[in-house]
Amino acid sequence: MTEWLLLGAAGFVLAGLGTLYRVVAGPTVQDRVVAVNAVGTITVVVLALVAAGLDAPGVLDVALVYALLNFVLSIGLAKFLVERGGVL
Repeated sequence: MTEWLLLGAAGFVLAGLGTLYRVVAGPTVQDRVVAVNAVGTITVVVLALVAAGLDAPGVLDVALVYALLNFVLSIGLAKFLVERGGVL
């Protein structure tokens, strides 16, 4: 079971690396913001899978804090882009 969880985490890491391409080469700022949010979500999932696979409940705390920071970042970027006039 542990091997499957860690293999799943490795798959999500590969997906995150693919998403990083969109962060760098996104045609618009909105694409980059969505890609950064997706990378943050993938990071939370990887941390949760590693915590379950290695039986390390402390890593779940890190995943929770990272998820909250990702949410605050998304709201802050959205507010900044709306005020700047780049979204609507």
